[in-house]
Amino acid sequence: MNTPSAYTTALWPLAVYFVAVVLMVASMMVFSYFLGQRHKERLTGEPYESGMPVTGSARLRFDIKFYLIAMFFVIFDLESVFIFAWAVAAREIGWAGYIEALIFIGILTAALVYLWKLGALDWGTPGRLRRGIRFTVERDSL
Repeated sequence: MNTPSAYTTALWPLAVYFVAVVLMVASMMVFSYFLGQRHKERLTGEPYESGMPVTGSARLRFDIKFYLIAMFFVIFDLESVFIFAWAVAAREIGWAGYIEALIFIGILTAALVYLWKLGALDWGTPGRLRRGIRFTVERDSL
């Protein structure tokens, strides 16, 4: 039977760890405030990227196709992690795992074929997209 004292005995290392972490973070912030350098030069607040001065605005508009390709890459790249995990455990999971991996790869292939047929992977001009599907947002006239 668990008593309240058994719970307290089990949780005291966690409480000590929590207090130690809070004290360490607080002491690091206090020490950095007092020991840190203070610069008041004119260029201190200017952005600086890889040794190059800033030219132009950082708010550039990119075509939606860049984002679509990035999302497709993330999705299909993440699936390769699952396939790698299957390959590592292939001997332990046996034929059932092999069939499940084939189904998984089949679904991925079907998704890729669907995207291809939809025209999502077409980098041509918008008039060349298959079946007239466009990846642009049209605004309603007010």
